[in-house]
Formats: sequence, C-alpha cells, structure tokens
Amino acid sequence: PASRGCVPGGVSLMTSPSGANIRILRKRAAKGDAKMQFVLAERLEETSEFAEAREWMESAANAGHADAQLALGSWCGRGACGIPKDNARAVQWYTRAAEQGHAVSQHTLAVCYVTGEGVAQDLSRAVYWHIRAAEQGHADAQHKLGCLYANGKGLAQDFDGAVHWFTKAAEQGHAEAHYNLGCLYANGEGVAQDRSRAVHWYSRAAAQGLALAQASLGLFYAHGEGAAQDWDRAVHWYTKAAEQGHADAQFNLGVCYA
Repeated sequence: PASRGCVPGGVSLMTSPSGANIRILRKRAAKGDAKMQFVLAERLEETSEFAEAREWMESAANAGHADAQLALGSWCGRGACGIPKDNARAVQWYTRAAEQGHAVSQHTLAVCYVTGEGVAQDLSRAVYWHIRAAEQGHADAQHKLGCLYANGKGLAQDFDGAVHWFTKAAEQGHAEAHYNLGCLYANGEGVAQDRSRAVHWYSRAAAQGLALAQASLGLFYAHGEGAAQDWDRAVHWYTKAAEQGHADAQFNLGVCYA
C-alpha cells in the first residue's frame, strides 16, 4: 500500500547528516536512548550506511519505539535499506507499533488486511484497525472507514456511518472524502439529497486536483444540477479532468466542442 512508504520523520535535531552530528548521535544511541537510536538510523539511511542503520533501527524497535517499528515494517515491505522484501515481517512490525496505539501503523496494518499483503485478507480486522486509527484523527483511516461503511465491506452497510467518517476526513481537507461526501449528497445516501451540497463538496475536491470530482463538477454545471447551468465552468472542469486522462470527461469535452 502507498502508506507503507510513508514513515514519519524522527526528532529534528540536525539539519544535515554530517560526520560530527552522526558522532554525537552514536554516543547518545550507545547509552540506550531508543529515540536517538531511531534518529541515528534515519541519518545513516540517508548516507546509505545501511548495515549500521538496520542495527540501530532494530535496537530502537526492540526497545519498543513505535516509529522505529513502523520504519522497519516499511523497509521490510519495500525491500529497502538492504532488507529483502518480506511483507509478512512487515506486518509483524506494523502490529507491534499498532498495538502501542501508533495511528499511522494502525492505518497501515488495516490496509494490509484489506489487500492481503503479508497477512490473510480479513476485512473485519481491517475495520478494527481503521477504527483505532480513525478515532485518533488519522484522515486516511477515516476516509477508508467511510468507504467500508458505504460499501458494506467488513461490516454492515451503513450510510450514516459513511457520512460520519467522510465528514471527519473532509474536515481535515481530505480530497477523496470531499468527493465521496459529494456523491452521498448527490444520491441522497445517509443524508437528504441535496445537489447544491454535492456541488460544494465536489468543488472542494476538484480544487485539490481530483479528476473524478472535476468530471462530476463539469457534469453538474453542464446540466444545471445543484448550481445554475454554466457551460464555461463545465468546459473548465471537463478540461481539468480530461488533462488527467479521465475518459468520460474527455468524451464530454468533445461533445461540448462538437
């Protein structure tokens, strides 16, 4: 999953991995400071000193440092830092961090359960971990949880639940959550049908470059749904989506010029 490569940065003590900085970090890491071991491992990765980076990252992870556990999981999942690709091992590290309440790891682990990478596919476990991360305010987890509720995957279909979690993610500026909220308002699922609210949410997503939202917004302007009919705006949004390869937008744009 894409999120697997998104390992959060460590404590920002240094502006560059200079030799002097590395020496200072080694001294502090050698005293058993797991946070400094994690930071040192990140710096050594930057300078391609992979063997030592692995040693310190594993030391921090085994000491219970959740960011280090996530980082090791990411390295295993991607086959990075000289570690052979091993999705099952990645899941083990994600789990250790997730069990400590680490939101990014909880979301990443949930994605593994959705895709079946490194672990047997289990949508109920995916829901469990998405909820744990979503409740901590993780926007991607909130959005994914909304999708699971909307589609009835891993739990009973519940559009009210979908609206709740899409809204939580949308409040943090999540483009796909904006779009999906627009769809629910357009279709009257979980909310009273309101095409003007659909246009509102499509507009938020379209402004962030989401092609699906741009194409939908173009369609609503073309047909005067949720907003006054406006062919200039329709062409504008069809063009934005078409430039990203959206086939329906390309077709609709061709119709506008026919």
